[in-house]
Amino acid sequence: MNIDFNGVPTPSYVVDERLLKKNLEILKSVMDQTGCEILLAQKAFSMYSTYPLIGSYLSGTTASSLFEAKLGHQEMGKEVHVFAPAYREDEFDEILSLCDHVVFNSIHQWEKFREKVTESKKKVSCGLRINPEYSEIETDMYNPCFINSRFGITLSKLEGADLTGIDGLHFHTMCEQNSDVLERTLKVVEEKFGTLMHQMKWINFGGGHHITRDDYDIETLVRCINHVKETYQVQVYLEPGEAVALNAGYLVSSVLELSENGMQLAIMDTSAACHMPDVLEMPYRPYIIGSGTPDQYNYTYRLGGPTCLAGDVIGDYSFPEPLKVGDCLVFCDMAIYSMVKNNTFNGVNLPNIVLNTEDEGLKIIKQFNYEDFKSRL
Repeated sequence: MNIDFNGVPTPSYVVDERLLKKNLEILKSVMDQTGCEILLAQKAFSMYSTYPLIGSYLSGTTASSLFEAKLGHQEMGKEVHVFAPAYREDEFDEILSLCDHVVFNSIHQWEKFREKVTESKKKVSCGLRINPEYSEIETDMYNPCFINSRFGITLSKLEGADLTGIDGLHFHTMCEQNSDVLERTLKVVEEKFGTLMHQMKWINFGGGHHITRDDYDIETLVRCINHVKETYQVQVYLEPGEAVALNAGYLVSSVLELSENGMQLAIMDTSAACHMPDVLEMPYRPYIIGSGTPDQYNYTYRLGGPTCLAGDVIGDYSFPEPLKVGDCLVFCDMAIYSMVKNNTFNGVNLPNIVLNTEDEGLKIIKQFNYEDFKSRL
């Protein structure tokens, strides 16, 4: 790793170019073995200063909004795909001008915008998001197929529909999962939508594939992709977000104050609510370099943020030595769903964005200030 975190102003997100490249090489190997196209899902990672690097490995970006589509188009300049549960009429012309694939969430949305697509000067490939009504995600908040989901078209809704002009099908049913889940999901998708798949030019497997995780079974993924390509004579797309920057980033924080109330407390200059909201939403406990679980080491602390939110608690951690005001703590796996979801609640400033480059070392990409807070209000 060889990063001197003590030289980083806090709080800062630090993305390591070498670790990002390691992930990209794994993803590129999947593309090379299968001929599939892999896109960066910007909803997880939108640090566009790294887009030239990402674009040298992957096929492009996928977006969930006009702004993401615009960012991918401007900063990577390769393929741009978009999906939204519903499109705004006042944005759709611009979306068409930016995107190569547009995926619709319902037959009604397709019918509403079909004429615009047909009349567009730019050739755009259109698809439908399907809901196979099957998912192995246990947390409903992250499950696109839970009961009464607003995402995707169920098989019964496609009966009798005129799909003239539709080139592809898109399904997204996974979250941080291995390829065995994809294999089981594909069986359901093929059973329900196999006849339609034979009529398509492409199938998009969506995101949620943890391809760059150490225990991920790439062989099964390759088998699944090749099976669909050969069976249906289609191009296959994947759009992982987390896998692109998984474990490639850190959040560097400092201890502001120490106190005691039934246990030792540490107030950080980093907020769970502002800077890593998934810690509260998932919830989960991020790993801190050199730390242990409560009571694993001699000194256990509850780490909290600087905001007025009582629940702005990062978690309980133990350390071999007592913490001191000014100590630097480094949270791991903080490139994904951090910069894209952070906020300025309480007027708390946003962390710096820092890139650890192979050639130049630590490089501050962006620093925020009062005007960034004020301009949002």
